[in-house]
Amino acid sequence: MQESTKLNYVEFASLDIRRSKAFFESAFGWCFTDYGSEYSAFSNAGMDGGIFSAQRVMKAESGAPLLVLYSNNISESQECVEKAGGAITKPLFDFPGGCRFHFVEPGGNELAVWSESAK
Repeated sequence: MQESTKLNYVEFASLDIRRSKAFFESAFGWCFTDYGSEYSAFSNAGMDGGIFSAQRVMKAESGAPLLVLYSNNISESQECVEKAGGAITKPLFDFPGGCRFHFVEPGGNELAVWSESAK
């Protein structure tokens, strides 16, 4: 294994960058830097990345990677997602080691939030 090669940055598509940015800023406090109208880099998310404009997005059920966020308070995180305009697609469920829920943000991306235990 090559120790110097690790995941460092993630990019995903959005059907509406403006709405995606507003959602992630409101729900999770992400910060954005625009590079034209087709791309915006984000920080303050645990891993830096970017959102690019696209005509379609994929869901995990279609084989797309699932971005999973960690939360210290999953109930609060779910409230923030809903208040910011996210749609819960898989309600909170338990799995060995914790619990999580899935949601779709206004730009069309499916993500999940997990925690060790429901609060």
